[in-house]
Amino acid sequence: MTMRFSAVLALLAFSSCLKSSTAADKPHIIFIVADDLGWNDVGWINPDIQTPTLDRLARDGVILNSSYVQPLCSPSRNCFMSGKFPYHTGLQDKVVFIEQPKYMPADLITIPQRLKTLGYDTHMVGKWHLGFCNWKYTPTYRGFDTFMGYYAGMEDYFTHVRDEVADYYGYDFRNMTDVYKDVQGEYSTYVFVKRAIDIIMNHDKSKPMYLYLPFQAVHGPLQVPAKYSDRYSHIHDLNRMVYSGMVSALDDAVYNITTVLENLGFMDNLLLVFTTDNGGPPSHGANNWPLRGGKATLWEGGTRGAGFVYSKTLLKKRGYTHPGMFHAVDWYPTLLDIAGGDSSQLDIDGMSQVDMILNGGSSVRNEFVYNIYDDHYAAALRWGDLKLMVGDISHAGWIPPAGSDIDIPEMDNSPLPSVMLFNISADPTEHHDISKDNPILVNFLLQMLALKNGTRVPAMDPPSDPRSNPVNFNGAWSPGWC
Repeated sequence: MTMRFSAVLALLAFSSCLKSSTAADKPHIIFIVADDLGWNDVGWINPDIQTPTLDRLARDGVILNSSYVQPLCSPSRNCFMSGKFPYHTGLQDKVVFIEQPKYMPADLITIPQRLKTLGYDTHMVGKWHLGFCNWKYTPTYRGFDTFMGYYAGMEDYFTHVRDEVADYYGYDFRNMTDVYKDVQGEYSTYVFVKRAIDIIMNHDKSKPMYLYLPFQAVHGPLQVPAKYSDRYSHIHDLNRMVYSGMVSALDDAVYNITTVLENLGFMDNLLLVFTTDNGGPPSHGANNWPLRGGKATLWEGGTRGAGFVYSKTLLKKRGYTHPGMFHAVDWYPTLLDIAGGDSSQLDIDGMSQVDMILNGGSSVRNEFVYNIYDDHYAAALRWGDLKLMVGDISHAGWIPPAGSDIDIPEMDNSPLPSVMLFNISADPTEHHDISKDNPILVNFLLQMLALKNGTRVPAMDPPSDPRSNPVNFNGAWSPGWC
């Protein structure tokens, strides 16, 4: 099956018949999340990666050069969905493991729930990873009119099976709330593209649409049709070769979706957001060069995310890179306000960045918390140019792309100081700890962090529950055990 499949072209031949004469006043919003995409894994940063569609959209839109996410999947999705930092929702430690009764709290009002009150049709296609042990934690109970995808954090791209969990083995793919086996053997990126196009083709354009599209790609396991990995046959590191092919398959997916959007006239009133959920894991083919660290770390390589916004009509200024500070929690109020809502009275951590996104104005954010862990003493805080890191910070270095001839000094593996300070504007790669030269600043930031820590809620970390075993649900990972 070819990614730029011929069916798209056939559908577009009839596009003029399907166009509505009345466009929605509120903009359509497409929110695309790439899973485990590294800073150096997109063509607009690294020309060795073949992402022509993403590059074009990024360069014609606004590249977000200081857009921050969480170090791991579930915490970032919590930010997108709730507008709250994970240390305020109990999701600050690790991820939602498939056999755990762990979830985004049910009392949080999600962004699709807010958008529905503004008249939006809301759809989700892809990876959830915010809990599923009870139906009330699943997408169609959290504000989405439709859902096709999977509940957990990872699985086989073709069989859609997740195994190796406490010796459990189960299928994890849904259409609405039903186990959906028609896509067995089909690469998930293809499945999600076809579903997204089906939603777009059948949407009544007199109503605004919100399509949340968190792809499985490019998270492990590293799997892709050979025609994509073959593009990178010059790379001798197998993980990097396959991973790069997965990125290009994702780029083709965005090509197919945006081609349909363009031909059906949606692009005339649409905002497209593209972001990673965390930094890439170098051990699984990703690369964050020249940033330090990667997925699961508080270093910039784990938290500074590749991303952009694109719109033909909504952006008053486009075709540039914005340096302003933006955090994943800011998407919630920003999109709500762009959609005609009012975020000003909401009890959330996100800050509305409408002027920054639409007009090229300055960021309204001057600080944020990278994370405050509950299961061990570690945290990081940003204030202006300064980044404070405290506690048990994992060792992480600088990893050039596989096969490159970049020489880096050997890593010093002696214990890291319990308090470190970096100037991210002057030293974005975090080579120079300036804490010893700035004791007054360090003390000020430690006090600020202590105040933030005073608002932290206990992390959810329940033990594995044997009731989750798919054998109890006809072989599928299913709600109904908490």
